[in-house]
Amino acid sequence: MKLGFFAANYAHLPLEEVAKIMVQHGYEMMEIPAYSGCEQFNCDEIIKPGKAAELKKMLAGYGIEISALSNHADSLLILGPHTEDTDALCPGTKEEKVKYGIENLLKTVQAANALEVPVVNGFVGVTNWGRYFPFPCADGWAKMEQEFADVVGPLMDKFKEYGVKFAVEPHPNNMIYDIHTAHRAIELLDGHPNFGYNLDPANLIYLGLRVENFIDELGDRIFHVHAKDGEIVEHNLQRGGILMQGDWQRIDRAFRFRIPGWGSVPWKKVITELSMVGYDYVLSYEHEDVTMSVGDGVEKVAPFLKPLIIKAPYEGRRDKIFNNPRD
Repeated sequence: MKLGFFAANYAHLPLEEVAKIMVQHGYEMMEIPAYSGCEQFNCDEIIKPGKAAELKKMLAGYGIEISALSNHADSLLILGPHTEDTDALCPGTKEEKVKYGIENLLKTVQAANALEVPVVNGFVGVTNWGRYFPFPCADGWAKMEQEFADVVGPLMDKFKEYGVKFAVEPHPNNMIYDIHTAHRAIELLDGHPNFGYNLDPANLIYLGLRVENFIDELGDRIFHVHAKDGEIVEHNLQRGGILMQGDWQRIDRAFRFRIPGWGSVPWKKVITELSMVGYDYVLSYEHEDVTMSVGDGVEKVAPFLKPLIIKAPYEGRRDKIFNNPRD
């Protein structure tokens, strides 16, 4: 595994400036935001002759590889919501928003292909996440599942055409938010080989899940991992519950996103399970910690995670007593 860094942590800086910060602290792979209007990266530009090679050469000069392109903002519009909630992403009708989301996600796939990057991270959205509760619309979730299959299935064929995998990030207010919905999405897509997950441990513990269980059950579908922590604030849990609404900086919130090592994610166990299922790619640090600056996080995350990263699998014992040679 390698330690990565989501360039969106410094969205106001050019990628080369981000690379300089990364190399100072030992980050080895860069996850690049690729949504429409992103100041750091332009999908239309990168597919022009020579542009992909130019970016790769610049990053290679700092010893950095690209782990993934990420387009969470546009891909959310695939399933929505298509109300005023997403007007800041794309104003318009449902049809206009869906078209915008799909077109820009496919541009991201084309850019990934040009860069020879194997993964695009994103969301799929959800029409109405409130339907997880079967009242007042008992069959509401099933209706949304059919829409998911109808829309996302053809998209996965395009991903396959470009040789890129789609790593959906399980997340509240999305079709896929837990282990059950992750399994179900794969079933709805008939096990499409290009569909999988960007595992963000913080998003799972937010809803009370054990990250280790997700890894053990869906390990072969984990294409990318975010190094982000979350803190279940025990003394606030009895005040508003885990799904309490409001600003992230409310002092009485029962959950806060944190940097790795400062929250409730058991990182040794998570990294162990990732190693056990054969995951050997990236842990990409994403900063959403409202208690400290990105600069604080950059300095603290690398020395916390680097000693925990497993560099190679167990070789097995080669002596007569164990008789368990490994090739």
